Amino acid sequence: MTVMTSAPVEFGQDSPNRPVPRPGVLDIAAYVPGKSKAVGGKTLHKLSSNETPLGASEKAKAAFSNSGTMLELYPDGSASELRKAIGEVYGLNADRIICGAGSDEILSLLAYAYLGPGDEAIYSEHGFLVYDIAIRAAGAAPVVAPERNLTTDADAVLERVTPRTKMVFLANPNNPTGTYLPFEEIRRLHAGLPDNVLLVLDAAYGEYVRRNDYESGIELAATSENVVMTRTFSKIYGLANLRLGWGFGPAHVIDALNRIRGPFNVSGPAIAAGIEAVRDRAFVDAAVAHNDTWLPWVTSELEGLGLTVTPSVGNFILIHFPDKDGKRARDADRYLSERGCVLRLVGNYGLPNALRMSIGSEEANRTVVSHLKAFTGS
Repeated sequence: MTVMTSAPVEFGQDSPNRPVPRPGVLDIAAYVPGKSKAVGGKTLHKLSSNETPLGASEKAKAAFSNSGTMLELYPDGSASELRKAIGEVYGLNADRIICGAGSDEILSLLAYAYLGPGDEAIYSEHGFLVYDIAIRAAGAAPVVAPERNLTTDADAVLERVTPRTKMVFLANPNNPTGTYLPFEEIRRLHAGLPDNVLLVLDAAYGEYVRRNDYESGIELAATSENVVMTRTFSKIYGLANLRLGWGFGPAHVIDALNRIRGPFNVSGPAIAAGIEAVRDRAFVDAAVAHNDTWLPWVTSELEGLGLTVTPSVGNFILIHFPDKDGKRARDADRYLSERGCVLRLVGNYGLPNALRMSIGSEEANRTVVSHLKAFTGS
């Protein structure tokens, strides 16, 4: 028997000696989550990731535990029962809902489906960092629109639309600023976009907003051919550890996303917990009530210390520190961390002298305020 062998392929001297990512990949700044540990590893209050202080619904936790009897089985690849539950709660057609491993996955799928080399996508100056990552990962070019008073400026976005623009990412409310656009502004922005530009409304914190002029984007996504709304189970539902999110949009967009997502992109335990979480309205109401109490309290207390706090409609606040030695954001971060309180530096969002603080438990909120009172000498 003769064994045929192939001669090795010869390349020039300039050929790399290992696999090389395509151009642009190594230019992407990796996402850095909020710190989990304080100085010395003793964390008393973690307020760096906008997690809910109420934990998860008892019904959701029970469903998660019960799913442990079926770990050997693949989950429902289309998350049909979860989409049905979401549809029932929000009054939506379940066929126009897609579920993912956090809303981050939905955002990335949108970029992969609609962006490529030569395309552009717009997001606001202090927008969620995942937008930039998703745009660049798809091979497209990010375009940043300046904000006005730390709030998305619809006119600035529209001024940057070109024939290369294929997508606009807009977090409403925005993270890390906590600001929002009234829905009439969202409608005006949408009306000014070309029909072939996809407007992605990221409403990760929408459940917390209690303003009469706010709308998460469901109506616009239901009635337009170029609008998608995304939501998450990581915030008010307290399921961050399960990585679960969803999107709602036109049937043709959801069809495109389903063609490129992983066949079992949402785990069975996440599906089970999500079904119970989205239906547990009493739990959501309790989380909203807690935030309605403590968001204004923390804001007022910190302003009383002479600190500037950006008005927020989410479950977090942006605290600005004076630009002077020993009193800057990094100094405050170190001071708090040494005392077991972990907040979020946001220099990578273009806000080098601010800290983002999640609204925590009563104890956590009072403790941080007390420490900042000592830090500022107020």
